[in-house]
Amino acid sequence: MKLSGKSELMSVLNKYNFSFSKSLGQNFLIDQNILNKIVSGSGINENTNVLEVGPGAGTLTRELCLKAKKVTAVEIDKALIPILNDVMSDFDNFNLINSDILELNINELIKDEFGNESFTVVANLPYYITTPIIMNFLESELPVNSMTLMIQKEVAARILAEPGTKDYGALSVAVQFYAKPGVICSASPHCFTPQPKVTSTVVNLKLYDKPKYDVKNKEQFFKIVKSIFSQRRKTLVNSLSGSPYLDLSKDKIIDVLKQMELNEKVRGEKLNIEQITELSNIIYETQE
Repeated sequence: MKLSGKSELMSVLNKYNFSFSKSLGQNFLIDQNILNKIVSGSGINENTNVLEVGPGAGTLTRELCLKAKKVTAVEIDKALIPILNDVMSDFDNFNLINSDILELNINELIKDEFGNESFTVVANLPYYITTPIIMNFLESELPVNSMTLMIQKEVAARILAEPGTKDYGALSVAVQFYAKPGVICSASPHCFTPQPKVTSTVVNLKLYDKPKYDVKNKEQFFKIVKSIFSQRRKTLVNSLSGSPYLDLSKDKIIDVLKQMELNEKVRGEKLNIEQITELSNIIYETQE
C-alpha cells in the first residue's frame, strides 16, 4: 500500500470519514521523493529504534517500518487511530500510542518501548509545539541518537543560525549546545494535503555522544543565554546587569569581558557558544 499519492491517501481517509484539524496543524506529506529523503537522511537501518511523533495517516510511518528495527508512533488525534491500525496492519515492528507527546512521561515510554537501547526521533511538527518537543528530547538525557524533523522554514533558519545573524537566538544556542544541525531538504506546500501556507524544511539534529561544551553550571549558562536574547539589541553589559534571571553588576561584567578580551560594548548576539561558555564559567567560578 502506497499512501504518497493524494488519491490513495484521500481514499483511505474518506473510508473513515476523516476531517483535517486546523488546531492540530494537520498537513499530510504526499511526496514520495521527500519521504525517501527523510528516511535516507535520518540514517535509520535494521538496527534502529524509531520514535515517530505525529504519524498522521501513516504515510511516512510505513516507509520507516520498512527500514527500522521498531517504530513506535505517538498520535494525539483519536480519529486517526483506526486509520493507522488499518494502514499499518501488515507490519509487526510497529506500535501505536494514542496520546499527547507533551503529556507523556518520556522516560517511561522509552523504557517500555526500547528498553535501554538508543533510538531516533522522527517527526512532522506543527509550529506551535516545535520548540517544546525539540527541547524536551535534547534536555532529557535519554539515549537519543538523532532527531529528523519536518519543521517550518523559519524555525529551521533559527536552529541553524550563526552568531551575529538576524536568526541567531536562544533556540540556535540551545539546539547547537546539544546537537549538530543540518538540512536534509525543503518541502514546498504542494508536497502536502491540505497545502499549508508555509514552506517546510527537514532538518537532522545529530546529538553529541558526550557534551561538546565544558559548562561548569548549565542552569547559569542558560540563564545567561535567556538574558542575552530577551534584550538582544542591548550591549552584553546592559542585558546581563538588567536581567531578572541574574544578579550581576555592570562592573563585574566589564571585568569578565576584559578577561575575555572583548569590548565592553559588544552585544551578546555576537558571541558564539564557546564564548558564552567561557563567560558563564568565569562568572560561576568567581561566585564560588
